[in-house]
Amino acid sequence: MLAIELISDAIPPIHTSDSVQKVMDRMVEFRVRHLPILNEEQFLGLVGENDLIAVSDYQTSIGALALSLVNPYVLEDQHIYDVIRLFYEQQLTVVPVLDVKKNYLGVISINAMNECFARITSVAQPGGIIVLEINNKNNSLAHMAQIVESDNAQILSSYVMAHPDSTRMEVTLKVNKQDISAIIATFLRYEYDVKATFNHTGDNDNSRDRYDSLMNYLNL
Repeated sequence: MLAIELISDAIPPIHTSDSVQKVMDRMVEFRVRHLPILNEEQFLGLVGENDLIAVSDYQTSIGALALSLVNPYVLEDQHIYDVIRLFYEQQLTVVPVLDVKKNYLGVISINAMNECFARITSVAQPGGIIVLEINNKNNSLAHMAQIVESDNAQILSSYVMAHPDSTRMEVTLKVNKQDISAIIATFLRYEYDVKATFNHTGDNDNSRDRYDSLMNYLNL
């Protein structure tokens, strides 16, 4: 997924001639802490809440303020991971998107980013979650997929989290099956370290009891 696919038309830019009051009203209206500034059609940067704190006259134009943020942005063809990185590193609530000629196209809001992240991680789809701890030399997603598919299931999403100063890492798998006891048993048979499991089964589902029974059996 590319940055241009996440642009929100709901949040308009502000211009250097706009007053501080107008900017503050816009931030409240759209529930953001940053807004893009344009000089006619030229993107200048972002104005943040912190830039407005010391202003005593709310009729002051935004163009008269010194901005604390440099002009952070992504290009339209950059990957969603670049967008997430910018949100994280600079603690932004919007990320401007420019074309290859640095013309302003729009912004990606933090809400749009959250919705996108929910889609790509399949959080809304029912299923089970398996957290494995493995050696980084044995990180074969193909083999993990084979294990999941051996129980007529599929991996909906996955991500890896490395441990600092360690050769170990966590691999989290979201699968399209709620009863994951058989999949877990197969991972254990292949000597994977199953760190945690989660599923969305109902209160009357006995899959957790069956999993606990399996663990007790394997520990005999």
